[in-house]
Order: sequence, then structure tokens, then C-alpha cells
Amino acid sequence: MARLLVGVAALAAAFYVYALVDCLLFSRARVRGLPKLAWVFIVLLFPVLGGVLWFLIGRGRKRSGRETVYRTIGPDDDPEFLGNLKPDPISDEQLRELERQLAEIDEDPDNKRTDNGRTER
Repeated sequence: MARLLVGVAALAAAFYVYALVDCLLFSRARVRGLPKLAWVFIVLLFPVLGGVLWFLIGRGRKRSGRETVYRTIGPDDDPEFLGNLKPDPISDEQLRELERQLAEIDEDPDNKRTDNGRTER
């Protein structure tokens, strides 16, 4: 009978230490029912009963992947945004217009080039 009592006491002590450490290291955001500090005192004051209450009531569950987590990301990190980007090709007509404008600038006798390549008017 004494061996059984020693075994039960050892299991109770191990459970007490495990519950206390788990309560101390558990994320404050996931604690339910009472503030985290209150749960620590409950586990300390009522070793076995406090540990059982901690695991049944106080310890929150992990968030499932189905829950929506909102976070802000930049557009350069968002694959959906990047997938919607399409190259903006310049049409042949736009190219011809730009070439015409450049040719006009080159042919204009009023434009004088300086030594550094800038145009003076």
C-alpha cells in the first residue's frame, strides 16, 4: 500500500510541475476564463485540482487553419496581386509617334547642343 501511495504522490507531483510550467509558458492571448496570473495562483494553491482546472478551462485551443487571420502585406508580397499584373505593351502606333517626336527634336535648328549633351533653347 505504501508503494502505491508513493507512486500516486510522484504522479501528482509530476502533474503539478507540468501544469505549472505549462501555465507559465502558455501564450497570454490564448488563456481563457481568467487572467494568466490568476491561473498561476490557482495551480500553485491547489496543486492537482488547479492543474485539472487549468487544462479543462484555462488552456485555450490552438487556432485552426480555417480561421481567418488578417495581416497586412505589401503588394509586392501578395501572389494574387502579382498574378493580376500584366505587362503593358506599347503599341506600334505609340512607338511611331514617339519616334516622330524625337525626329522633330533632332531636326529643329533652334535646339543647340552643349558640351555635356544637354539641349539649350
